[in-house]
Amino acid sequence: PAVLSRKKSAASLEAAPALKKKRILIMDDEIFVRTVAGEMLTHMGFEVEYTGDGQEAVDAYRTAMEAGNDFSLVILDLFVTGGTGGEEAMQKLLDIDPHIKGIVSTGFWDDPVARQYRHYGFQEVIQKPFSMEQLSEVIRRVLNE
Repeated sequence: PAVLSRKKSAASLEAAPALKKKRILIMDDEIFVRTVAGEMLTHMGFEVEYTGDGQEAVDAYRTAMEAGNDFSLVILDLFVTGGTGGEEAMQKLLDIDPHIKGIVSTGFWDDPVARQYRHYGFQEVIQKPFSMEQLSEVIRRVLNE
């Protein structure tokens, strides 16, 4: 997923100057997914923080808000083994910040949350595994809303 498409250069996938240095929180229970997504986002010019489950994401988001260092966007894994998943985390995050921007990440495209993501408080959905180009496009749509 981290391989760049030959149709797009690495420069074309960088964040627009207005989006650079925006902070993004990634929550995924698979360290490989977190790491690869984080590297993609860092390459695009975003600052990234990682958590392994939804409760950690909620705590990190709250801490950042209290410090005045808000996240511009969260990317939440829908299903987390042995922890809080993206759906429940998003509901808690909406209680903290009703204006939060979120993307649900899942490998299960037929799940109701993936199909009706806006109903659950997300602005977009991205299906795993995703490419850097797909991630870039989804993030730009959400941050430009």
